[in-house]
Amino acid sequence: MKDKFSHICIDGNATILAALKQMDASKHKLLIVTEGCRFRSLLSIGDVQRAIIRGAEMSSPVLDILRDKIKVASVSDNREDIEKYVKEHKTEFMPIVDDDNNLVDVIFWDELFHTHVGRHTEDFDLPVIIMAGGQGTRLRPLTNVLPKPLIPIGEQTMMEDIMDRFVDCGCHDFYVSVNYKADIIKRYMDNLGKPQYHINYFQEDKPLGTAGSLHLLKDQINDTFFVSNCDIIIDEDYGEILKYHRENLNEITVVAAIKNMSIPYGTLETKEEGLLFDIKEKPDYTFKINTGMYILEPHLIKEIPEDEFYHITFLIEKLMKEGRRVGVYPINEGSWTDVGNWEEYLKYVKNYNIHS
Repeated sequence: MKDKFSHICIDGNATILAALKQMDASKHKLLIVTEGCRFRSLLSIGDVQRAIIRGAEMSSPVLDILRDKIKVASVSDNREDIEKYVKEHKTEFMPIVDDDNNLVDVIFWDELFHTHVGRHTEDFDLPVIIMAGGQGTRLRPLTNVLPKPLIPIGEQTMMEDIMDRFVDCGCHDFYVSVNYKADIIKRYMDNLGKPQYHINYFQEDKPLGTAGSLHLLKDQINDTFFVSNCDIIIDEDYGEILKYHRENLNEITVVAAIKNMSIPYGTLETKEEGLLFDIKEKPDYTFKINTGMYILEPHLIKEIPEDEFYHITFLIEKLMKEGRRVGVYPINEGSWTDVGNWEEYLKYVKNYNIHS
């Protein structure tokens, strides 16, 4: 039976990095952990994220980060009760094990309800700023005609995809920074007839970087707020990101994707006089990549210079030099899509059409 579900099973001695890779490959954010040939526990993306935030090494075994309490079904449980639990708790899947901890079956959410189960812990109603003023040069020649935020994904646009994810969390107040083809963006969004979008536009007269235009919102935003580039899709529990931001008293939280890169060559490290110090054959490196989504506290808007080219990374570096709190919330690489480049855009649209 385990072979049937091998795509969602991982040995307890496997590394945290291996678990992240398997989550991306299987398109699941939950894995069944086995020990020997038997069921041991469950590992969620939340377990991995909390471990990384605590400073766990990516080479650590998943056995080291398992929760004490999990919920699984027994062969003696009524199937209707199991399905009811899956529905009420929005569980990706529920393993069924026997008295000897053998995996007997797995009940999947998507097989029951034929939809993707979204990760969503709590509603919140906070402002969302979408940076939509760029020219979208990576998507030319399409962006010679359409502004990047209006490039289609299925039957809607990039910006609608991003906004709908926030609407699902209870957010409705959107502030959209525009510049390139601003009139087209405004005309399209204002004629959508979607009452769930309350949109305020603020327009830079010249390119001001990824944060320079935020000074235009001075005294307009008084709550913690999200900032998102208009060409990134983050498939994540936004409520958990906000919880991390608040519990750690961060002034800025950066959402970062865990990306593993393999070098297909032997690498050499040298010391003085060019003498060989170390050699590594086809090494792997793991990085935290800035996805382009952030949470900021409102007082930071006043610290952005007026009418000056200013990236959000300049603000982050300023806070770090001053010893202020800048947090990093990790997500798996598969939860971040940079739809601002052709390869990722086409891949995302293809998967979107398959699952819609």
